[in-house]
Amino acid sequence: MGHLLTPDAFLKSIYAIHPDGLRKLGIKGLILDIDNTLVPTYTRDADIKIKSFLEELNKNGIKTVIVSNAKQARVEQFCRYLNIDYIYKARKPLSNGFLKAAGRMGLEPCHVAIVGDQLFTDILGGNLLGMKTFLIKPIDDNEPFFIKFKRLFEKPFLRGRHYMDKL
Repeated sequence: MGHLLTPDAFLKSIYAIHPDGLRKLGIKGLILDIDNTLVPTYTRDADIKIKSFLEELNKNGIKTVIVSNAKQARVEQFCRYLNIDYIYKARKPLSNGFLKAAGRMGLEPCHVAIVGDQLFTDILGGNLLGMKTFLIKPIDDNEPFFIKFKRLFEKPFLRGRHYMDKL
């Protein structure tokens, strides 16, 4: 099970991701989580920095889809400003949401990377499908209790890991 919880890269933030690095890995599409990956958990809206980041990826031929376990209203509100495709209530780490996102991008799973902050949802789900997985250092410690509880079980897998500034 350990290898299924090991991401391909540990990144300090989404801004460590660059199109050239993705191309070198054969990545043509990204599946992105929202909470504590793109914004702190209780932040409802995306900002211009995130929008610019996603536009830069798209300009460079990298497709993007948001896949979140959050409810429809939360995900729709966040994605409206970004003008990005999304899947809500994805039930990660189950494969359906990830496969649906890859299909919407017209890509095989081997050309897709999952970007998220949780081992037991984002990383496990992506690794089960043979996708590349990038673990983002959580943006904020202010999280719901059940997430903090899950993080206790992540700790043994994260000890001694170095988070990179650039992919």
